[in-house]
Amino acid sequence: MIDLITLINKEVSRFIRIWKQTLLPPIVTIVLYLLIFWKFIWNQISIIPWVNYIDFIFPWLLMMSVIMASYQNTSSSFFWSKFQHNIEELFISPISHIKILLWFCIWWVIRWIMVWWLVFIVTLFMTEINISNIFLIFLFLILSSILFSMLWLFNAIFAKSFDDISIIPSFVITPLIYLWWVFYSTSLLSPFWQNISHLNPILYMVNWIRYGFIWISDVNINLAIIILIFFITILSYLNLYLLKKWHWIKN
Repeated sequence: MIDLITLINKEVSRFIRIWKQTLLPPIVTIVLYLLIFWKFIWNQISIIPWVNYIDFIFPWLLMMSVIMASYQNTSSSFFWSKFQHNIEELFISPISHIKILLWFCIWWVIRWIMVWWLVFIVTLFMTEINISNIFLIFLFLILSSILFSMLWLFNAIFAKSFDDISIIPSFVITPLIYLWWVFYSTSLLSPFWQNISHLNPILYMVNWIRYGFIWISDVNINLAIIILIFFITILSYLNLYLLKKWHWIKN
């Protein structure tokens, strides 16, 4: 395991060294969102009578910080290695492709743990957060960080320029987040739009972490777990297959 540990240590030391770019932005983003929703909006909106709007929206804010932080680090790191051609040194070394895939997962989860705790500590100074099941929250954030690191890696493998690494977050993830009802409960929608919203995988992820905070969900939690594991399995298999075709990545 020396090769895998060495790669992880290299990447962890890198993002700690540039903490202003890797650790600070998620904290600034969630603080700005909390200031808007907590100071100006939360007492004007009532989604559920017995739940404050800030408690309802905070799980989404936490998930968003995980999504965007994973994108910024995973995609740019892999593509920069392609751009400088040092990715070839990794592929011609005796490191297995599974270890390369694990490298991207593990160092991102380590970074996520640091980002999550920093965000959570800052949040405690701004508002009171209710936590119903810390195990569900922790499990969800680990699985979601793995899922999105695999998604961004998939994007980075196909990217041929720096503009290409923003294709999935700009044209897929952002519309799913902002236009598909993560700001309010789907129970407020008509039956037709409720059925449409259930096609959005982000809806299941937001409701899973929301359930861990306030025991409220618009979808079946068991189904949300199955969907998350299903996408992780599919993306992991695709990425492993593409990594084995490293000459295609080089070209």
